[in-house]
Amino acid sequence: MGVGSFLKTLFFLLLTARCFADDLVFDSTARRVSLLELYTSEGCSSCPPAEEWFSKLKGNPRLWKDFVPVAFHVDYWDGLGWPDRFASKAFTVRQRDFAASWGAGSVYTPGFVLNGSEWQQSGEVPFSPQQSGILRATLRGGTELAIHFTGAVSKQWEAHVATLGFDLQSDVRAGENSGSKLRHDFLALSLTSQPLRAGTNDAVIKLPAPQNGEKALAIWVTQAGALTPVQATGGWLK
Repeated sequence: MGVGSFLKTLFFLLLTARCFADDLVFDSTARRVSLLELYTSEGCSSCPPAEEWFSKLKGNPRLWKDFVPVAFHVDYWDGLGWPDRFASKAFTVRQRDFAASWGAGSVYTPGFVLNGSEWQQSGEVPFSPQQSGILRATLRGGTELAIHFTGAVSKQWEAHVATLGFDLQSDVRAGENSGSKLRHDFLALSLTSQPLRAGTNDAVIKLPAPQNGEKALAIWVTQAGALTPVQATGGWLK
């Protein structure tokens, strides 16, 4: 990082350090924080083990510092015996867009995506060695999220915010998981996207009213119109 960039970042951090007592501030490091996505469904018998592994990330000391997990429930299993109440057509489209970017002709569950690339889950989430701008998000009043990214102002950026639910349970009565009680963590309850203002790299995003089980936020930025995240942050809601 050059002297000019360092001073700019320092000025921003000093400028935004003042906040109200009830504000929540989510900060990334200057090193890239990874976005780990899981595409899953209550109708898929192979998904519960993947979700159990995902749930264990709650106790990982690297959570929010090195990686931000989000579980997206897709809807292409819904017609095969059990409609997943958390599934979204938009999440299915997102997974298909990723697959198309890799040249894949189909999608599957459970499917992991790490920083925009297909990832075969095995062991620890790898560190990202890349450097990126700092992403800061300040939650005010529970529903207003002020975002600033210190990346290049010459580029067009877009912010994405997922509200995450935890310990959400379903008694599955049909389909491949019939008779099972499934529990979900890091579950995407909503996804909101908004461009950052050109020249300032900031935005204020109005979030949906809090839902039952909502306990955390995942925030990331991409170049406008792109899928691959360049920086992420997130954390628990108090």
